[in-house]
Amino acid sequence: MNIGVPRYLIVGMAGLFSAYHILLGLYTLDVPNHSGPVLVAMVLYGVATIISLLPFGPVRMPIWMASFNFATVVAITLLVANELDFTREGGTGYATWYVAASGTLLTITSTRGRHTFAWLGIGFLVAHTFSLGPVGPAGLFSLGIVGSASWVAVSHVLSSGLAKASKDAQRFVLAEQEATDWQAAQDAHVHERQFRLEQTGTMALAMLQRIQETNGDLSDDERRECLNLEGAIRDEIRGRKLLNDAVRDQVMIARRRGATVTLLDEGGIDDLSDGDLDRVLNRLALAIQSTSADKVIARTVPEGSDVAVTVVGLHSADDGESSALGLDSLEEDVVDIWLEIPRVDTANV
Repeated sequence: MNIGVPRYLIVGMAGLFSAYHILLGLYTLDVPNHSGPVLVAMVLYGVATIISLLPFGPVRMPIWMASFNFATVVAITLLVANELDFTREGGTGYATWYVAASGTLLTITSTRGRHTFAWLGIGFLVAHTFSLGPVGPAGLFSLGIVGSASWVAVSHVLSSGLAKASKDAQRFVLAEQEATDWQAAQDAHVHERQFRLEQTGTMALAMLQRIQETNGDLSDDERRECLNLEGAIRDEIRGRKLLNDAVRDQVMIARRRGATVTLLDEGGIDDLSDGDLDRVLNRLALAIQSTSADKVIARTVPEGSDVAVTVVGLHSADDGESSALGLDSLEEDVVDIWLEIPRVDTANV
C-alpha cells in the first residue's frame, strides 16, 4: 500500500515551474553581458529537468541522476552569475532566474528521495552568494536563496512523512493479514473440533444410552462393541482424510469379525482434489472389504510420491498376544494383501 500524491500531478507542476524559469531567462536575455553562456545554462537546466521528471523507473532517484542535478546547479549558477553585473543600476531583476531554477531542480531531487544532494546544492548557492562581493549575505533574501531553501525543506519534510506513513500502512496491512490468517486458523480448528464431536456423538450415542439404561451392566457382545466404537473414535483423530462413510462401514465390519485395523493419515493426501480423494477412499474401502487379514494397516504416503495410500493386510501366526498389545506386525505374520493406491487414476491418463 502506497500513500502519496499522484506522480503525474507532481511531474506536471514541476514541468510548469521549470518552463517558467526558462521563459524568465529568455525575457531578460538582454541583461547578461553575453547571452551564449546563459543559453547553454538554459539547455543544461532543461535537460536535467526532463531527465528528472521522466515517468519511468523507481520513485527514488538514482545516485547518478542526483549527482548530475547537483552538477547542473553548480554549472548554471556559474554560467549565469558570471555574466551578470550585480552593481547594475536598477538591479538584475529576473536575470537571476538561475536561483529559482536551481531551487526547483533541487526540490525535485529532494522529492525523489535524494535529500543529501538537494541540501548540498542549497549549500553551494549560499556559498556562491556569499562570494559575490557586491551582494554578500543580503543576497540570500534578494536573490531568493531563502525561498529555494524553504522549498527544499518543505519537500524534505513532506516526502519523509509520506515515506514513513507508507511504511506504517504496509505494517498495518501485514498485521491485518496475520490477524486474518490467525482467525481463519482458529475457525478451522473450531470447525474441525465440532465436526469430530458430532461424529463421535453420532457413533457413540446409542451405546452411551445403553450404558445409562443398564447402569454399566453390559453383555460381552456389548463390551466388544464398546471397544469397536473406541477404535472408530480413534480413527476420527488419527485417520482424518482416510475416512468416508464407505471406509467407516468396512472398518467396523472388519473389527466386528475380530480384525485389528489401524488408519494413519500423516497429511500426504491433503492436496488431492475431491474427485481423486473419493476414488482413493473408495478403493481403500474395497481393499478392506476384500481381505480376511487379522491386521489391516492403511497409511498415507508423503507428498512427492505417485502413491497416495498403502494398505497392508497380515495374517497373524501368533497366539493373539500381538493383537492385545496393539502391535502392527511380527516376524511370523503372513502378508495377505499389499496394495498401493495411486494419487492419479492411471486408467484415465
